[in-house]
Amino acid sequence: MAKSHLFLAALTLAALTLGAALPTAAQAQDTTAATVVAKVNGVEITLGHMIAARAALPDQYKSLPNETLFTGILDQLIQQTALEQTIADKIKMADQLQLDNARRDFLSNVALTEVVVDAVTDEALQAAYDERFKDYAPQKEFSAAHILVDAEEKSNELKAQLDGGADFAELAKANSTDTGSGANGGDLGWFGIGQMVKPFEDAVVAAEIGKVAGPIKSDFGWHLILVKETRIAEKPTLDAMREELASELQNRAIDAHIKAVTEAAAVERMAEGIDPALLSDTALLDK
Repeated sequence: MAKSHLFLAALTLAALTLGAALPTAAQAQDTTAATVVAKVNGVEITLGHMIAARAALPDQYKSLPNETLFTGILDQLIQQTALEQTIADKIKMADQLQLDNARRDFLSNVALTEVVVDAVTDEALQAAYDERFKDYAPQKEFSAAHILVDAEEKSNELKAQLDGGADFAELAKANSTDTGSGANGGDLGWFGIGQMVKPFEDAVVAAEIGKVAGPIKSDFGWHLILVKETRIAEKPTLDAMREELASELQNRAIDAHIKAVTEAAAVERMAEGIDPALLSDTALLDK
């Protein structure tokens, strides 16, 4: 919250002094990330610090003109540096530990960045796709709706109303305990074999299209089921699976890399005998 206030204040000042701190074209030719853009009590702030700060901004700030951001970010870094210096000799143990953990978290993610990038190649995606669907056979899918209630007696009453011409969707909205599908008239969308609990699935497979089946009992209660239509599902394309497969490849590479690095490290665990309840004792940080 405080960081946002600082940046908004800096942007306000930037709007009033637009262009005051901008380099000339000649200066820009000799500028590098190490170029010092300000000093606060002798502590240097570089253009590199500014570039990193901009990269970490939320997207709504990144869309602002560079002329505005330049002065705003510079002012923010100056303010932060000045504030930091006021407590340089007053940093509490809790603050230092948070800094240690933040650094550890940041750098561990940096260490995994290259692993993630290298894991997802066109060749790896194709191999993962081929492996996923090597035994693929066309499967039947079902579009169905259901009404779920807690008692068999209630389901029989509703079945009688449906047999008498009552509207399935309206009864589902008024009576189904499955509030998610009930609000949509009991509609469950499309699903395949293995995606529903066994008693429900068996009833769907055996059901006649357009005719209400049930009541059917499952662990969730009593179902009345209406199969609307069926289709043969086509094998998804690589493009359709790309995001899912990429995520799997990344997670697999991350897990493998973490395991390898950790196993190669000289790790000594010395926490035995420490009461886990102490984890909640923040008062220890004040000692």
